[in-house]
Amino acid sequence: MAFIRGILDRIILVTGVVAAGCIPSFIAQYRQRVGGRLDQVLQDIAPFQAIADQFHHGSLAELIRHHLASIDATFHDEGTALQAMVDSAEKLRQVLQALNTDLFHQLIYLLTGADPIIAHATWEIFSPSFNLTVESVVFAFVVGIAIWLSFLGVWILFSRLAKMLLAKNG
Repeated sequence: MAFIRGILDRIILVTGVVAAGCIPSFIAQYRQRVGGRLDQVLQDIAPFQAIADQFHHGSLAELIRHHLASIDATFHDEGTALQAMVDSAEKLRQVLQALNTDLFHQLIYLLTGADPIIAHATWEIFSPSFNLTVESVVFAFVVGIAIWLSFLGVWILFSRLAKMLLAKNG
């Protein structure tokens, strides 16, 4: 039994460190996806900004208000769509700002505030890699060791329970 635990022990430790080491690359790929979405929204807003520059003193908000005040339903709906793009750009800027921090806080943000659609899209094309920055390596070892210690704790708990049950029945 000690031999099996020893092998499992090492497999869990190595797997935990490698898996934890891939988390920073997932975060980086998530950030790249958010940045790409922001770039696209800003590119889509650019022609409207040019119109706002020409007719509304550069104020996109004024252009949106002009659209929303129109009695023409199509023109009004364009204002709604433009406002949605502006809101989306602001939200994406906030996400990038939240991810512009240390690895621990990036992970906390991803666990608590990540956009599930962007996270799913990132996961669909995720290419695991192991970043060799000091922060990423330390993170991989700390999380990997925590996983390993959890495994040891569960193993010890179950082995003690098994010994107690065998002692009771035997």
